[in-house]
Amino acid sequence: MPIGVIVNGLSVVFGGMIGGILGNKLSDRFKAEITLVFGVCSMGMGINSIPLMENMPAVIFALIIGTAIGLWIMLGQKIDRAARGMERLASKFIKNKSTLSEEEFMLTLVTIIVLFCASGTGIYGCLDSGMSGDHTILLSKSILDFFTAMIFACNLGYVISLVAIPQMVLFLLLFFAAKMIYPLTTPEMINDFKACGGFIMLATGFRMIKLKNFPIADMLPAMVLVMPFSYIWSHWIMAWL
Repeated sequence: MPIGVIVNGLSVVFGGMIGGILGNKLSDRFKAEITLVFGVCSMGMGINSIPLMENMPAVIFALIIGTAIGLWIMLGQKIDRAARGMERLASKFIKNKSTLSEEEFMLTLVTIIVLFCASGTGIYGCLDSGMSGDHTILLSKSILDFFTAMIFACNLGYVISLVAIPQMVLFLLLFFAAKMIYPLTTPEMINDFKACGGFIMLATGFRMIKLKNFPIADMLPAMVLVMPFSYIWSHWIMAWL
């Protein structure tokens, strides 16, 4: 039973709804300052994961090649179009109470989609939950996602709750595929995977505090490449050196 996935999805739904309700009651200064804090938290989570890296060349290659693939297939633009579709869907049911300009709204929404759906913690938590039945990682992530969704919904409105849809689809697929994926991994591959996610979380933090607009959506293919690269590096390349 994917309890952790369900709880995580519901945390985003309810966090987004509460934030949408509170949005007009909080000052713009409060919302701007608290967003900076969440950006720093994202950066801290990334920095905490990066030292787990076992094979630095494999992680670096995965990030560079994965980002190049993302830019080539225009993954960021596809996710941007999906985000616009989510915003239109939300507007059909309830007036979205965004306080941002259209450009800033879309940049922030894409950032949140990546943050909720593609964090190393979430993906690894799904694999661990599906393989071992231990939902601790996802339940812990749910607490953070609840407050993150609530704060960002204060600026973006109720559309944040809809991010739970792609998140749950992805996490359920990983949960049910875990019994096939997890046995193929090694502890080194898992650590490199977490480190790769850490780099993306760090880039997400920079984007949230508006210091540098990293193409985080285009960086996502790195999460697919990093474990195979880690295995190749540690079992093949290092054996030749």
